Amino acid sequence: MKRISLFLLLLLLRVAAHAQPVAVDTTSRAVSGLRISLLTCGPGQEEVYEIFGHTGLRVVDSNAQPPYNDLVYNYGMFSYGPDFEMKFMRGKLPYYVASNFFLDFMEEYQEYGRSVEEQVLQVSDSAKHDIKAYLEENCLPQNRYYKYDFFFDNCATRIRDIFPRTLGSSFAFGNTLKSGENLTYRHIINRYFYKRHWERVGVNILLGSKIDRVMSNTDIMFLPDYLRDGLAGATLSGVPVAEKRELLLDGSLRTGAGLNLPLVITVALLLLAIIGTFVPGFAIIGRITGALVLVLSGLLGAIIVTMWFATDHQACANNYNLLWALPTNLVLAFARRRSKDKYAVIAMALILLSALLHFLRVEGVVPELFAFMGALFVTHLGIYRRAKAATK
Repeated sequence: MKRISLFLLLLLLRVAAHAQPVAVDTTSRAVSGLRISLLTCGPGQEEVYEIFGHTGLRVVDSNAQPPYNDLVYNYGMFSYGPDFEMKFMRGKLPYYVASNFFLDFMEEYQEYGRSVEEQVLQVSDSAKHDIKAYLEENCLPQNRYYKYDFFFDNCATRIRDIFPRTLGSSFAFGNTLKSGENLTYRHIINRYFYKRHWERVGVNILLGSKIDRVMSNTDIMFLPDYLRDGLAGATLSGVPVAEKRELLLDGSLRTGAGLNLPLVITVALLLLAIIGTFVPGFAIIGRITGALVLVLSGLLGAIIVTMWFATDHQACANNYNLLWALPTNLVLAFARRRSKDKYAVIAMALILLSALLHFLRVEGVVPELFAFMGALFVTHLGIYRRAKAATK
């Protein structure tokens, strides 16, 4: 439970922060002093905010003095302060853009074994100057800060939007989605969390229906990998915009998913709830398991309500998990009244409705949630049975 709530703290705000490997040729293909390229950094293996990768724009200016002749512009930077946690939880933590030296950038990524790919832009001198001027304007103290949003305004989307703004209406990104492919934000996030099981479960509990929207070709470029792919096929007046991508730094290999502990735990709760409810002589197990399930679901409901109504996190709104994660379950867990049959019937109906909504999602079923919802349903069924038995 604690890990799930802490996960959102890491996920929504820290996903695209810092980044940086070995010296390479900084003057090749330079035109009139400027060479601009997109850097796409691979996922890390340790921290949750590393798993989505990172995006930066590299600007090489042969007319400037080292090390200022080779800079990387990064969006998604933030600073710690005395009120950091409160600003974060309320969705009001300001993020900003900053530049740092390319060699420092690369050394950091080399240290953590993360890959870096480069795509050099093939655009006119004036277009390069426009991009550089745009970045410098953004870095001014009065312009550098913005309210970060992981899905809709992050390090990748900020750079994604630079190209049509500076290159004009004749610029078009290439296709990143296969024909007929319908992907939601939730679906693609679950893919990236393939081995971060607690975080994946946390996403599916705490984020609302906004991330169930089917993404467009532009939407999916909120992730660095897809922005890289979109730029690879991009054109300006029908002419390719970027050279073939070059691997500057090799990264760690993809590892296996490992043990899915949340699934093991939720299935165990479901089995204990079933045994305690339907097997004679094991009622005490059912009561203990039921109390635990009610407390957990009630706490989750309280967190959902808080994140939905008391913060500015867009993705936490319209969260239908509140149908089964009722905050009032906290009261029910400790209530002494034996007549709880009406509450239990309503709660079971809401769980079935929530399950139906989950089935209707594009990406299908989240097994851990269904196991936990099953345990909660059996718990309410047990409460109903005991309440009815007490009235006879």
